[in-house]
Amino acid sequence: MAPTNILRAGNTKPASAPRANVRAKGGPRIAVLRVGRVVLRVRLKATPTADRLWQTLPLYGTAELWGTGAVHIETHVETGREADARFNVQAGEIGYWVEDDRIIIGFAATPLSKAGEIRMPAPVNVWGEALDDVSALAVVRPGERASLLHADS
Repeated sequence: MAPTNILRAGNTKPASAPRANVRAKGGPRIAVLRVGRVVLRVRLKATPTADRLWQTLPLYGTAELWGTGAVHIETHVETGREADARFNVQAGEIGYWVEDDRIIIGFAATPLSKAGEIRMPAPVNVWGEALDDVSALAVVRPGERASLLHADS
């Protein structure tokens, strides 16, 4: 079995030059998340995790499922757990699963959910908000290609 870092290296594409952590004319930072044939626009929040991801874009990986209500994508980005990390998210909130270096998007009940909640496998840093309907992720299958890019890319 190959170490995770070697596997990660095969799923990343080197960025040409690091982009500044700036917002166009003071506006929001918008990224595009593509998972298989699903495309979601994501507005990044003003958090350390969002800043780290923004500076690291583009990110490439493969989709994995957690139950029938969450999609996660392994990244090579490492960050710490933020003080406001939480287990439960709302549909449309984009999280970062710190222990596994993964972007995770809950869109329906997960294996740990109780009635009416979307519960993640561990507390996640909520770093973004989907501008599109995340329920579209229900069609994603394991192994589909995923990317997170600057919206202007």
